[in-house]
Amino acid sequence: VTRVFCDPGDIVLAEAPSYVGALGVFQASQAEVRHVDMDADGLIPEALRQALVTLRAEGRRAKFLYTVPNFHNPAGVTLPVERREQILALAEEFDLLIIEDNPYGLLGFDREPLPALRSRSAERVIYLGSFSKTFSPGLRVGWVYAPVAVREKLVLASEAQILCPPSLTQYAVARYLDTQPWEQQIKVFCELYRERRDATLDSLTALMPDGVCWTKPDGGFYVWLQLPKGLDAKVMQPRAIAARVAYVPGVGFYADGSGQRFLRLSYCYPEPNRIREGVRRLGGVIESELELRETFGGIDPATLHGADTGSRKGSGSPAIRSAAVNPRAAGNTPGADAR
Repeated sequence: VTRVFCDPGDIVLAEAPSYVGALGVFQASQAEVRHVDMDADGLIPEALRQALVTLRAEGRRAKFLYTVPNFHNPAGVTLPVERREQILALAEEFDLLIIEDNPYGLLGFDREPLPALRSRSAERVIYLGSFSKTFSPGLRVGWVYAPVAVREKLVLASEAQILCPPSLTQYAVARYLDTQPWEQQIKVFCELYRERRDATLDSLTALMPDGVCWTKPDGGFYVWLQLPKGLDAKVMQPRAIAARVAYVPGVGFYADGSGQRFLRLSYCYPEPNRIREGVRRLGGVIESELELRETFGGIDPATLHGADTGSRKGSGSPAIRSAAVNPRAAGNTPGADAR
């Protein structure tokens, strides 16, 4: 999609934070990414309006808005129906194309899937889907639902880049959909992930020190955690690795390198007992960082680790601006962060 629409120097709007894989694609195409703020209910329509007004005043326009409206990666939040309508109205007003990336939309725990943006605006939204989260991650099969004229250009771009997608994996997916009770299997996945989500949230509430807060997803794979003021997730990472905890620092989800106080927590792979142990270890690492901060005051914590360089516990969500909590005891890695 980026190959079709973007030339070097073009502007792409993306949520802050945004999926690291998409940011990498935009940057490889030499597009300029401008972030649009989110909160606990996803992309903020007024922030999008302000971004579009600013571009208009500069005599420029965005090639498209990239958004993950359901169970956001990395933030875990979901865009309500009212905001979807407001964003579509802004797209109409400013002649804005929307790329709707929805790999997690069927993995909700507490309600039926919300209407896709594409279902409300067929000519202004390009919809991206994937079987990696609902069938098999190893197959890497996805699809695009787009207007005919755009679809033809996407086919040509795909052929130019990869010649031909592998037919075996596509046949495997087609056979699975034709012969297997895939809808029932998704329900099984949802209950599995719900249990792991609950283990994550319960453990965070019980074990995180004061000043740490996090989102509370109702589907998908991710919790977005905010550290207390003064801590840096990337700087803290060596101490976490020493404690056999792996996480993804938040800076990777921002094109401008911000997000130092954030982590992405992925609960999709580790079993609940490993999640609880991982959260316990992560809480210990954060407490150690807070003690260092208190002891050394204004000294940059990065210098204490040789690295380069809030809210209340469990209350509400962090300011939206990534970690399978994976304890690796005795050298064994029970889980790994997903997409």
